Amino acid sequence: MQDGAATYEGSGPRRRLAKLRAEGLVDRITLPQRGRLRVWFPTSYGVQVAGEFPELRGRRPSRTVSDRTAVRLRAGHALTVTETGLPFLQDARRRGGELCRPLDWIPEVYHPVGGGEAVIPDALLFYRDGYEGGDGSMLRAFVEVDRATMGPERLAAKLNSYARLHHYVPAPAPGRRQRQAFQEPRQEEWRRHYPLFPRLLFVLDGTGPAGIETRIRALRAAATEPTLTSFMRDVPVLAAPLVDLLRGGPAEPVWHPVQDPGSTVSWFQSWS
Repeated sequence: MQDGAATYEGSGPRRRLAKLRAEGLVDRITLPQRGRLRVWFPTSYGVQVAGEFPELRGRRPSRTVSDRTAVRLRAGHALTVTETGLPFLQDARRRGGELCRPLDWIPEVYHPVGGGEAVIPDALLFYRDGYEGGDGSMLRAFVEVDRATMGPERLAAKLNSYARLHHYVPAPAPGRRQRQAFQEPRQEEWRRHYPLFPRLLFVLDGTGPAGIETRIRALRAAATEPTLTSFMRDVPVLAAPLVDLLRGGPAEPVWHPVQDPGSTVSWFQSWS
Protein backbone atom coordinates (compact mmCIF):
# COMPACT_ATOMS: atom_id res chain seq x y z
CA MET A 1 0.00 0.00 0.00
CA GLN A 2 1.32 3.44 -0.78
CA ASP A 3 0.46 7.11 -0.46
CA GLY A 4 2.09 10.39 -1.45
CA ALA A 5 3.84 12.48 1.16
CA ALA A 6 1.94 15.52 -0.08
CA THR A 7 -1.43 14.07 0.97
CA TYR A 8 -2.71 16.07 3.92
CA GLU A 9 -2.99 14.38 7.29
CA GLY A 10 -6.75 14.79 7.60
CA SER A 11 -7.61 12.82 4.46
CA GLY A 12 -9.75 9.71 4.90
CA PRO A 13 -7.22 7.00 3.83
CA ARG A 14 -4.37 8.59 5.77
CA ARG A 15 -6.55 8.92 8.86
CA ARG A 16 -7.54 5.26 8.68
CA LEU A 17 -3.94 4.17 8.15
CA ALA A 18 -2.84 6.27 11.13
CA LYS A 19 -5.47 4.53 13.27
CA LEU A 20 -4.27 1.09 12.13
CA ARG A 21 -0.69 2.14 12.88
CA ALA A 22 -1.68 3.29 16.38
CA GLU A 23 -3.23 -0.14 16.93
CA GLY A 24 0.00 -1.84 15.89
CA LEU A 25 -1.48 -3.43 12.75
CA VAL A 26 0.55 -1.57 10.11
CA ASP A 27 3.75 0.45 9.85
CA ARG A 28 5.37 2.50 7.10
CA ILE A 29 8.68 3.36 5.47
CA THR A 30 9.61 6.39 3.38
CA LEU A 31 11.46 6.09 0.07
CA PRO A 32 13.59 9.22 -0.36
CA GLN A 33 14.61 8.27 -3.89
CA ARG A 34 10.96 8.29 -4.99
CA GLY A 35 9.88 11.74 -3.84
CA ARG A 36 9.49 10.62 -0.21
CA LEU A 37 6.80 8.13 -1.17
CA ARG A 38 5.40 6.37 1.89
CA VAL A 39 4.92 2.62 1.69
CA TRP A 40 2.64 0.96 4.25
CA PHE A 41 2.96 -2.69 5.26
CA PRO A 42 1.44 -5.00 7.90
CA THR A 43 3.26 -5.66 11.15
CA SER A 44 3.66 -9.20 12.47
CA TYR A 45 0.57 -8.61 14.60
CA GLY A 46 -1.27 -7.27 11.53
CA VAL A 47 -0.36 -10.40 9.56
CA GLN A 48 -1.66 -12.56 12.41
CA VAL A 49 -4.97 -10.67 12.51
CA ALA A 50 -5.37 -10.68 8.72
CA GLY A 51 -4.73 -14.42 8.69
CA GLU A 52 -8.08 -14.87 10.45
CA PHE A 53 -10.01 -13.29 7.58
CA PRO A 54 -12.11 -15.98 5.82
CA GLU A 55 -10.46 -15.10 2.50
CA LEU A 56 -6.97 -15.65 3.94
CA ARG A 57 -7.54 -18.44 6.45
CA GLY A 58 -5.18 -21.32 5.86
CA ARG A 59 -2.87 -19.23 3.67
CA ARG A 60 0.77 -19.11 4.65
CA PRO A 61 2.02 -15.47 4.59
CA SER A 62 5.38 -14.43 3.20
CA ARG A 63 8.11 -14.51 5.84
CA THR A 64 9.29 -11.02 4.84
CA VAL A 65 5.94 -9.26 4.59
CA SER A 66 6.39 -7.50 7.95
CA ASP A 67 10.17 -6.97 7.88
CA ARG A 68 11.11 -3.30 7.38
CA THR A 69 14.39 -4.03 5.57
CA ALA A 70 12.78 -6.58 3.25
CA VAL A 71 9.93 -4.16 2.51
CA ARG A 72 12.42 -1.42 1.64
CA LEU A 73 14.45 -3.69 -0.66
CA ARG A 74 11.38 -5.08 -2.41
CA ALA A 75 9.27 -1.92 -2.50
CA GLY A 76 9.72 -1.33 -6.24
CA HIS A 77 8.54 -4.82 -7.14
CA ALA A 78 5.71 -4.76 -4.58
CA LEU A 79 4.41 -1.44 -5.92
CA THR A 80 4.43 -2.79 -9.48
CA VAL A 81 2.52 -5.88 -8.32
CA THR A 82 -0.05 -3.57 -6.70
CA GLU A 83 -0.22 -1.48 -9.87
CA THR A 84 -0.87 -4.69 -11.82
CA GLY A 85 -3.76 -5.72 -9.59
CA LEU A 86 -5.66 -2.43 -9.77
CA PRO A 87 -6.74 -2.78 -13.46
CA PHE A 88 -8.46 -6.09 -12.66
CA LEU A 89 -10.46 -4.48 -9.83
CA GLN A 90 -11.29 -1.45 -11.97
CA ASP A 91 -12.24 -3.63 -14.94
CA ALA A 92 -14.75 -5.60 -12.85
CA ARG A 93 -16.42 -2.37 -11.69
CA ARG A 94 -16.44 -0.89 -15.17
CA ARG A 95 -17.90 -3.99 -16.79
CA GLY A 96 -20.76 -4.08 -14.29
CA GLY A 97 -21.66 -7.76 -14.15
CA GLU A 98 -18.39 -8.98 -12.67
CA LEU A 99 -16.88 -9.23 -9.23
CA CYS A 100 -13.31 -8.64 -8.13
CA ARG A 101 -12.52 -7.07 -4.76
CA PRO A 102 -9.25 -6.07 -3.06
CA LEU A 103 -9.04 -9.36 -1.14
CA ASP A 104 -9.43 -11.24 -4.44
CA TRP A 105 -5.85 -10.14 -5.23
CA ILE A 106 -3.63 -12.02 -2.75
CA PRO A 107 0.15 -11.49 -3.00
CA GLU A 108 2.69 -14.26 -2.50
CA VAL A 109 0.58 -17.33 -1.77
CA TYR A 110 2.77 -20.24 -0.67
CA HIS A 111 2.38 -23.52 -2.62
CA PRO A 112 4.68 -26.37 -1.47
CA VAL A 113 6.23 -28.68 -4.05
CA GLY A 114 8.16 -31.00 -1.72
CA GLY A 115 11.69 -31.04 -0.41
CA GLY A 116 11.11 -27.82 1.52
CA GLU A 117 10.64 -25.91 -1.73
CA ALA A 118 7.63 -23.92 -2.87
CA VAL A 119 6.14 -21.98 -5.76
CA ILE A 120 5.12 -18.48 -4.64
CA PRO A 121 3.41 -16.45 -7.38
CA ASP A 122 3.57 -12.68 -7.11
CA ALA A 123 -0.22 -12.74 -6.76
CA LEU A 124 -3.19 -15.08 -6.83
CA LEU A 125 -6.23 -13.57 -8.57
CA PHE A 126 -9.89 -14.53 -8.08
CA TYR A 127 -12.35 -13.01 -10.56
CA ARG A 128 -16.05 -13.85 -10.93
CA ASP A 129 -17.54 -13.04 -14.32
CA GLY A 130 -21.09 -12.71 -12.95
CA TYR A 131 -22.95 -11.10 -10.08
CA GLU A 132 -22.43 -12.50 -6.59
CA GLY A 133 -24.91 -15.31 -6.05
CA GLY A 134 -25.59 -15.54 -9.79
CA ASP A 135 -24.60 -18.04 -12.45
CA GLY A 136 -21.18 -16.60 -13.25
CA SER A 137 -18.02 -18.67 -13.21
CA MET A 138 -14.98 -18.14 -10.99
CA LEU A 139 -11.72 -17.50 -12.82
CA ARG A 140 -8.40 -17.95 -11.06
CA ALA A 141 -4.92 -16.97 -12.13
CA PHE A 142 -1.38 -17.09 -10.86
CA VAL A 143 0.25 -13.75 -11.74
CA GLU A 144 3.98 -13.26 -12.27
CA VAL A 145 5.12 -9.64 -12.59
CA ASP A 146 8.45 -9.26 -14.40
CA ARG A 147 10.28 -5.91 -14.20
CA ALA A 148 13.15 -7.07 -16.46
CA THR A 149 15.40 -7.54 -13.43
CA MET A 150 16.26 -11.10 -14.54
CA GLY A 151 17.26 -12.50 -17.90
CA PRO A 152 14.63 -13.90 -20.31
CA GLU A 153 15.83 -17.46 -19.73
CA ARG A 154 15.37 -17.17 -15.95
CA LEU A 155 11.90 -15.78 -16.52
CA ALA A 156 11.02 -18.66 -18.85
CA ALA A 157 12.33 -21.16 -16.27
CA LYS A 158 9.34 -20.25 -14.10
CA LEU A 159 7.27 -22.44 -16.42
CA ASN A 160 9.13 -25.46 -15.05
CA SER A 161 8.32 -24.38 -11.49
CA TYR A 162 4.61 -24.18 -12.25
CA ALA A 163 4.72 -27.49 -14.10
CA ARG A 164 6.26 -29.01 -10.99
CA LEU A 165 3.41 -27.59 -8.90
CA HIS A 166 0.91 -28.93 -11.44
CA HIS A 167 2.25 -32.48 -11.03
CA TYR A 168 3.23 -32.47 -7.35
CA VAL A 169 1.58 -35.17 -5.23
CA PRO A 170 2.61 -35.00 -1.56
CA ALA A 171 3.84 -38.19 0.03
CA PRO A 172 1.69 -39.48 2.89
CA ALA A 173 3.00 -39.31 6.43
CA PRO A 174 4.90 -42.51 7.37
CA GLY A 175 2.19 -43.71 9.76
CA ARG A 176 -0.53 -43.31 7.16
CA ARG A 177 1.05 -45.08 4.18
CA GLN A 178 -0.37 -48.50 4.97
CA ARG A 179 -3.91 -47.15 5.54
CA GLN A 180 -3.78 -45.10 2.35
CA ALA A 181 -2.96 -48.18 0.30
CA PHE A 182 -6.63 -49.14 0.66
CA GLN A 183 -8.01 -45.65 0.04
CA GLU A 184 -8.51 -43.55 -3.06
CA PRO A 185 -5.39 -42.66 -5.06
CA ARG A 186 -3.57 -39.58 -3.82
CA GLN A 187 -4.15 -36.36 -5.74
CA GLU A 188 -2.05 -33.38 -6.66
CA GLU A 189 -1.63 -30.86 -3.84
CA TRP A 190 -3.19 -27.97 -5.77
CA ARG A 191 -6.54 -29.79 -5.94
CA ARG A 192 -6.99 -29.14 -2.22
CA HIS A 193 -7.39 -25.44 -3.04
CA TYR A 194 -8.64 -25.13 -6.63
CA PRO A 195 -11.15 -27.10 -8.72
CA LEU A 196 -9.04 -26.26 -11.79
CA PHE A 197 -5.39 -25.30 -11.95
CA PRO A 198 -5.28 -21.48 -12.25
CA ARG A 199 -4.17 -20.04 -15.55
CA LEU A 200 -0.74 -18.41 -15.54
CA LEU A 201 -0.37 -14.71 -16.42
CA PHE A 202 3.00 -13.05 -17.02
CA VAL A 203 2.86 -9.24 -16.82
CA LEU A 204 5.94 -7.63 -18.37
CA ASP A 205 7.37 -4.23 -17.43
CA GLY A 206 10.67 -2.40 -17.12
CA THR A 207 11.66 -2.68 -20.79
CA GLY A 208 10.60 -1.45 -24.22
CA PRO A 209 8.77 -3.25 -27.05
CA ALA A 210 11.91 -5.09 -28.19
CA GLY A 211 12.59 -6.35 -24.68
CA ILE A 212 8.96 -7.44 -24.27
CA GLU A 213 9.14 -9.42 -27.51
CA THR A 214 12.41 -11.07 -26.42
CA ARG A 215 10.83 -12.22 -23.18
CA ILE A 216 7.72 -13.57 -24.91
CA ARG A 217 9.94 -15.48 -27.36
CA ALA A 218 11.83 -16.99 -24.42
CA LEU A 219 8.57 -18.16 -22.86
CA ARG A 220 7.47 -19.66 -26.16
CA ALA A 221 10.77 -21.48 -26.61
CA ALA A 222 10.61 -22.93 -23.09
CA ALA A 223 7.01 -24.03 -23.64
CA THR A 224 8.11 -26.44 -26.39
CA GLU A 225 10.21 -28.55 -24.03
CA PRO A 226 8.90 -32.16 -23.86
CA THR A 227 8.79 -32.04 -20.05
CA LEU A 228 6.19 -29.26 -20.25
CA THR A 229 3.88 -30.90 -22.79
CA SER A 230 1.09 -31.94 -20.42
CA PHE A 231 1.30 -28.71 -18.39
CA MET A 232 1.03 -26.52 -21.50
CA ARG A 233 -1.85 -28.62 -22.78
CA ASP A 234 -3.85 -28.20 -19.56
CA VAL A 235 -3.00 -24.66 -18.42
CA PRO A 236 -3.45 -21.43 -20.42
CA VAL A 237 -0.28 -19.33 -20.17
CA LEU A 238 -0.51 -15.70 -21.30
CA ALA A 239 1.89 -12.74 -21.37
CA ALA A 240 1.11 -9.02 -21.69
CA PRO A 241 2.93 -5.70 -21.25
CA LEU A 242 1.82 -3.82 -18.14
CA VAL A 243 1.42 -0.65 -20.20
CA ASP A 244 -1.28 -2.38 -22.29
CA LEU A 245 -3.17 -3.48 -19.18
CA LEU A 246 -3.12 0.07 -17.84
CA ARG A 247 -4.15 1.56 -21.17
CA GLY A 248 -7.02 -0.70 -22.22
CA GLY A 249 -7.74 -2.99 -19.29
CA PRO A 250 -6.92 -6.69 -18.82
CA ALA A 251 -10.14 -7.86 -20.51
CA GLU A 252 -8.97 -6.44 -23.85
CA PRO A 253 -7.11 -8.73 -26.30
CA VAL A 254 -3.67 -7.62 -25.13
CA TRP A 255 -2.46 -11.04 -23.98
CA HIS A 256 -0.10 -13.19 -26.05
CA PRO A 257 -0.81 -16.93 -25.59
CA VAL A 258 2.47 -18.74 -25.09
CA GLN A 259 0.84 -21.81 -26.69
CA ASP A 260 -0.37 -19.91 -29.77
CA PRO A 261 2.31 -17.60 -31.23
CA GLY A 262 1.16 -14.60 -33.20
CA SER A 263 -2.33 -14.18 -31.70
CA THR A 264 -3.67 -11.96 -28.92
CA VAL A 265 -6.63 -12.74 -26.64
CA SER A 266 -8.48 -11.53 -23.57
CA TRP A 267 -7.31 -13.20 -20.35
CA PHE A 268 -10.85 -14.56 -20.00
CA GLN A 269 -10.34 -16.63 -23.14
CA SER A 270 -9.40 -20.28 -22.78
CA TRP A 271 -8.91 -23.20 -25.10
CA SER A 272 -8.55 -26.95 -24.90
